[in-house]
Amino acid sequence: MSYKQIKWMILFIPTITVAIWEYVRHQFLLPYISMDLGNWLTPVLVYLVTITLLTKLFRILENIQKELERARSAKAALEAREELARELHDGIAQSLFLLSVKAEKLEMGSDGNQQEQHVLSIRKTIHEVNRYVRQAITNLRLDRDENPVHQTSPSLVKQVHAMSKDIRTPIHIHWDLEEHHQEDKEKIELLACIREALINMDKYASATEGSITAVGMSHSWKITVSDNGKGFEGDPFAKKNKFGLRIMKERCNEMGWIMNMYRKDGKTIVEIQKGGLV
Repeated sequence: MSYKQIKWMILFIPTITVAIWEYVRHQFLLPYISMDLGNWLTPVLVYLVTITLLTKLFRILENIQKELERARSAKAALEAREELARELHDGIAQSLFLLSVKAEKLEMGSDGNQQEQHVLSIRKTIHEVNRYVRQAITNLRLDRDENPVHQTSPSLVKQVHAMSKDIRTPIHIHWDLEEHHQEDKEKIELLACIREALINMDKYASATEGSITAVGMSHSWKITVSDNGKGFEGDPFAKKNKFGLRIMKERCNEMGWIMNMYRKDGKTIVEIQKGGLV
């Protein structure tokens, strides 16, 4: 029995009980029961019916409510796990990969000055991993809307240039995006998507060069990340080991952006777009 059916039964049973009792009393019992006695019997009869039938219905409602509470708890736990997975992927997994890239550069360093720069870069990344872990724990204790801004700076293009220097693939950047009126939340999600695209390029594509193009204004823009790597086959979002791509897609959906990933002219292209065509 559904919640809606139970609700209507609770509303109508007392009314129907009174109506049936009054009909039977006036049609068949009036010669045997006085008017005063019938009036006294009416609330008693309604009470007995309520105890007999409505108590069972209320018990069913309570069970339905408990099931809803369990479902809400399970959903909240699942959302917390997904949020933690996203934080771990965006922070620890990506940073550890960048650490391996920087360690490789350190091994290939030609002079002491370069090696010192690579060591400083590795130490910086280690501190970032520690910060990501602490932030992931904090985010689980806060509502999503209360999460502090922690991954952005006043300039998106400076962050993108810094990201491009951390990977092995040479990146050409053409940035013509007005970002003065973008919200902090939008900047955070956009940087996370670009970072994921760059790391996938460096980790899987075996590309010799890549590019990032950003055009538009705060209310309508398009960002394109492309490379000349080996590409992919089929639907990349359907593959089980492409956890980062699925997170990127989820971020875009949550922000109301359009994300496309395709091959064209021997290149792999990732497009993220907000608003109309620019």
